[in-house]
Amino acid sequence: MELAVFVGVGRAIGFGSAVLLVFAASLLGLVLLRREGMRAWRGFRESVQSRQPPGRRVIDGLVGLLGALLLATPGLVSGLVGVLLLVPPVRGLARAGVRRGTERRVSSMVAGDLFGPRTVRVRRGDPQPSSGPAGPAVVDAGRAVEGEVVEGEVVEGEVVEPRQS
Repeated sequence: MELAVFVGVGRAIGFGSAVLLVFAASLLGLVLLRREGMRAWRGFRESVQSRQPPGRRVIDGLVGLLGALLLATPGLVSGLVGVLLLVPPVRGLARAGVRRGTERRVSSMVAGDLFGPRTVRVRRGDPQPSSGPAGPAVVDAGRAVEGEVVEGEVVEGEVVEPRQS
């Protein structure tokens, strides 16, 4: 895809201009890579020193580093994706997606250490556990455990992010 886009841009603006565009984007990416790396490290250190959960700043730094790395990689498509990851609204969406993915893959205790305490809203629901293709499923620390049934009351709930102050 990179090659097809490069050829298309080369035909539109000229081969030399397309090469200069790729070179300039890579050079800008290298400069931003250093800046984003220092920013990520500084944010992590500040979080640790202030005894706050470092997860938000670490993820923000990783998204920024990924954007700068994609921009530094020679190619117009990867450069465009890298620039988009450096734009604050898109960066916020990417950060939220990475956070949700991280929270799903780690234990609730680790997620609490990374991102701080979360508020849980509990609604009373159907007392029957949901059934999947392999039988009943019970939610355990955010993951469905198939084949196990736990006696007791089943409560549906959702995790609500704390307000940022």
